[in-house]
Amino acid sequence: MPGLPPIGHGTRQTSGVAWNRCREGVAVYRVFEALDELVTIVEEARGVPMTSSCVVPRGDVLELLDDVRDSLPAEVDDAQDVLDRRDEIIRTAREQAEETVGSATEEAERLMAEARAEAERIVAEAREEADRTIAAGEAEYADVTERAQVEADRMVQAGRDAYERAVDDGKREQARLVSQTEVVQAAHNEAARIVDEAHEEADRQRADCDVYVDNKLAEFSDLLATTLRTVDSGRNHLRGPVPAATRPPAYDYQAQ
Repeated sequence: MPGLPPIGHGTRQTSGVAWNRCREGVAVYRVFEALDELVTIVEEARGVPMTSSCVVPRGDVLELLDDVRDSLPAEVDDAQDVLDRRDEIIRTAREQAEETVGSATEEAERLMAEARAEAERIVAEAREEADRTIAAGEAEYADVTERAQVEADRMVQAGRDAYERAVDDGKREQARLVSQTEVVQAAHNEAARIVDEAHEEADRQRADCDVYVDNKLAEFSDLLATTLRTVDSGRNHLRGPVPAATRPPAYDYQAQ
């Protein structure tokens, strides 16, 4: 056979894969050779008069057909088996695909449910934390306001008491020096001065109280602002990883 090495040539140097390929090439070549011989037999066969038939040697034809069948590669037979089992293979592949798609759908639904539950849990915790912070801030504000009011009332009462004592002292001093004009005038001036100082002290204490209350309210305002920023940051973080179609409704703190 031209183009093919003799069988057994270079066996020790040829790998198993190369040898198998060589055998397959020889088998395929034998198929074509047997087909050529069949064509030659039919072309040279003696014709039957008055017909298009011919007489061929049965034994030679059957022998060549056996050679063709034996020389066909195993892949051809395997391919025929695949064709025979085509419907079964397609049905099995379809069933496996449907099973895979169903499993993937169930897994996706499970993951979506878990993500939704986790997001709802985080939002609920953020709401609870915001409520606790607001309640603590309100309690602190009420306590600071109450203590500031008590301190302011105490300072005002102390100023009034000092004023009344100063007035009483002035009256007593005025009564003692009523017979002396200059002394009486001096007493009036001293009484007025004491009254003015009492008023100034009361005003100063009231101003100190207002400053104290204002500082506490500013600290509480900063606390609330920090809390709101923390809640907004948590909300923005929750919006990121969740798909838009399954994201839970956004919690608007200001709307609450």
